[in-house]
Amino acid sequence: MNIRVGMGYDVHQLVEGRELWIGGIKLEHHLGLLGHSDADVLIHAICDALLGAANMRDIGYHFPDTAAETDGMDSKIILKETIGLIAQKGYRFVNLDATICAERPKMNPHIPAMQQCLANIIGTDPDNVSIKATTTEHLGFTGREEGISAYAVVLIEKES
Repeated sequence: MNIRVGMGYDVHQLVEGRELWIGGIKLEHHLGLLGHSDADVLIHAICDALLGAANMRDIGYHFPDTAAETDGMDSKIILKETIGLIAQKGYRFVNLDATICAERPKMNPHIPAMQQCLANIIGTDPDNVSIKATTTEHLGFTGREEGISAYAVVLIEKES
């Protein structure tokens, strides 16, 4: 069996006047994440992990923040296209383990919806999509509620 692991990380600044999208789900919050696309920090970390596992560079290479076609893009589309990119190289998704780092809003109530949303996009069982949430105990930019970050590790395998 040819299996590969990839790790992804992303961070976006919290600002007024933007919607907050994490894991493909819109969360009610007075701040949103700043970015060229919808700035879904979790999906971006997952895409980087997938692309890294397949040795296909990173999300910025495939979906540049300088391109008009990616301006305001729904990150769910980016994830679907990333799954397609790794499939072109003969890989399929096996499982994901991700962590969202945020003080507020609390992520735990939204995790089942995120798991289901991401599983639907990827084409897998929600049991293959592990999402955890943590705070930084009020330390650093996350603790000051200036931004949100996410880490993701994925396993992919070569289809025979």
